[in-house]
Amino acid sequence: MSWNQILTDAGLSEREVNALTVLSKNPNIKASELAKELDTTRLDAYNSLERLQRIGLVTTTADRPMRFSSPPLDHAVTHLIEIRKEQLNRIEQGLGDIKSGAKYSSTSTDPSTDDEPKFAVLKERVHIMKRIEKLSNESKNDIVLTLGKFGILHLCRSSALQAVNDAASRGVRVRVLSQLERRTIRFYNDLHDSIEVRHSDDLDAQGALVDDSEVVQYLNMESNPVGRGKNDAALTVESESFAESQGNLLDTIWDDAIPYETASKRFTEERIVDPLKLTIDSGSFLEKIRQVLQLSEDMPEGDTPFNPDAFLASGLEISDARRSLESGGIEALSDFGIDVDSLLRQVGHRVGEELTFSLRGIEGNIEFLNEMMDWWEYAGLGQLSYDIDPEFHILVEHPPQRADGLPIHSLDDGIIEGALMSRYPHESGVNVTRTTTGDSNMSVKYEINFNS
Repeated sequence: MSWNQILTDAGLSEREVNALTVLSKNPNIKASELAKELDTTRLDAYNSLERLQRIGLVTTTADRPMRFSSPPLDHAVTHLIEIRKEQLNRIEQGLGDIKSGAKYSSTSTDPSTDDEPKFAVLKERVHIMKRIEKLSNESKNDIVLTLGKFGILHLCRSSALQAVNDAASRGVRVRVLSQLERRTIRFYNDLHDSIEVRHSDDLDAQGALVDDSEVVQYLNMESNPVGRGKNDAALTVESESFAESQGNLLDTIWDDAIPYETASKRFTEERIVDPLKLTIDSGSFLEKIRQVLQLSEDMPEGDTPFNPDAFLASGLEISDARRSLESGGIEALSDFGIDVDSLLRQVGHRVGEELTFSLRGIEGNIEFLNEMMDWWEYAGLGQLSYDIDPEFHILVEHPPQRADGLPIHSLDDGIIEGALMSRYPHESGVNVTRTTTGDSNMSVKYEINFNS
């Protein structure tokens, strides 16, 4: 049996078989050169290349004009066999889908291995996951998976999961950046114990970075997370420089992300225990401490003779400014650029987020606001009221603050703001506007426009 017959039996058209045969013998050729070899038009050549690229049999360089390559024919046939296997698996699982709602697996690509940057577009989730599976099987050092909200579901319902776990078991460092979600959190238990998982509220991308050499980045995802992913599309890029820049970005997100053990508690223990990161101020803190310690003169430029007695004595001296700081109150913190109002407001914001999280089961807006006000009254935080004139609003009234006391009004204000912003984020369609009354009690009004 000839290669042409095998490739035809595997599902390729005669034109695609001829194109693949030429590409396997002549890597990095232009579409015009391929058309000449096939004795056809450039448009026909591009049509063949488009489908071969879509199913993962052709890669493209990023230069102009683009150049195309394919793996050896035996590799191509192996890849097509895997596709057919996956298609058969989907057919077998079709009946199971009706009975149990199960999903299916994947298929992908095998590029040539020279040093030029290459890219390819993969269509359908099955091909994308197959590519991730292949990369995981070949990985030697590092894998970073970005799974967004529902990528863990797709991974665990494909054969790529086993490849990722096998990579972790043989010593490859595997990291997963995700956005934890109540309906999918149980799937993380299917990952190998050595795989590191972190959560980021702002990450909804899906893809993979393998060995700082190849990147898989989703371009389109079906809106239905449990669908078959027929409309999913991803870009694969083989380029060390691109992978390096992508790795730097992922490392930055990773450093700011929350460890799985901590982030998962909001779903397993119904609590928010994420680390609270506070911003104290900006500017030069060296200059601020110079001012606080009253260091008006610069260090002497020239060396002074070494005197052991003076050296030991200077190490024991404490300036008057330093002594006064030890007995100073809260107001002394502002000398160091630490805004206590801002700190307490940020802490209050987190308290408000947790309060909204604890009341998330309440659907009605008025019912939610009533519960929030009941909690406020129970905690004894001050007077809280709402009215519908001129618009629906909440009024937070604070008692006068002691001159030497903590600015608790900032904490109170932060609690209400955090609760409302968490309940009504920008995408909710509800507008929340904060204004201050400017009176002696430092009252704050939150206007809420429900757009209904």
